[in-house]
Amino acid sequence: MIKEILQIGEPVLREIAQEVEDIHCQETQNLIDELLDLTLKSHGVGIAAPQVGISKRIIVVASHPNIRYPDAPYMSPFAMINPLIVSHSQEIVIKEEGCLSVRQKRGMVARYRDIEVEYFTRDGQWHRKQYNNFIARIIQHELDHLNGILFVDHLQEDLMSEAQLKLDKSLI
Repeated sequence: MIKEILQIGEPVLREIAQEVEDIHCQETQNLIDELLDLTLKSHGVGIAAPQVGISKRIIVVASHPNIRYPDAPYMSPFAMINPLIVSHSQEIVIKEEGCLSVRQKRGMVARYRDIEVEYFTRDGQWHRKQYNNFIARIIQHELDHLNGILFVDHLQEDLMSEAQLKLDKSLI
């Protein structure tokens, strides 16, 4: 049983997660159930296996209005196994994000508005689907976790602060 969501600083959060070889094994199915449960209990809209210390390419998407994202659209929670973005729009949208593994921090992150993703379901069905707006943002955020990237690595406010600092220094 999973006890907690790991926080920034844990090495597994910076690792590239390994592909799932056996979707149908009980260990994989139990992990998906635990991720689904933990996401909802934590008022999250998604989670990735590395966030609970399991370096596997599994994410859960569970968009629903909640205290962290009151305007989130509702959709039935589902798992993506070995997901891969195969295409994306050119349009980028900058919106605020947070993360269950980076408590007390939110920031502006640029993400593609539309993505097309290939993945397996927990039943072993292969899908290729397009997602947009908030759902696309969740998927990109969770896919980053599978690649050892945290949302704080993308923060737009930090980029703007660095640019402002360089500008300020050039005026001295």
